Amino acid sequence: MYIHAFAFRWVEGTTEEQKKRAKREILALQGKIPGLLETHVGVNISPRGQGHEFGGVMKFTDKAALDAYFPHPVHQALGEWLMPLIQPLELDFDATSSNEEYKG
Repeated sequence: MYIHAFAFRWVEGTTEEQKKRAKREILALQGKIPGLLETHVGVNISPRGQGHEFGGVMKFTDKAALDAYFPHPVHQALGEWLMPLIQPLELDFDATSSNEEYKG
């Protein structure tokens, strides 16, 4: 299982409607992207968020599914309008190796 985690800082001037649309469209990826098992998103409630106001976690079946997600046309269409509105932070990792020794 592979995890894609992300957090956004919204660019100044991003509207509440654009933020709501982002949430809706990210959740709508479920069922459209092969191998995407789960999607969880929400507004950051941590005081340690370093300006990241919104984030999410996606669970994929395997590395091939994760790799296929980024160039997928549905993801690309989302990115076309969303990327100008955000400063993203992204992490991807193999959750199946969570109990193994750290290999940096």
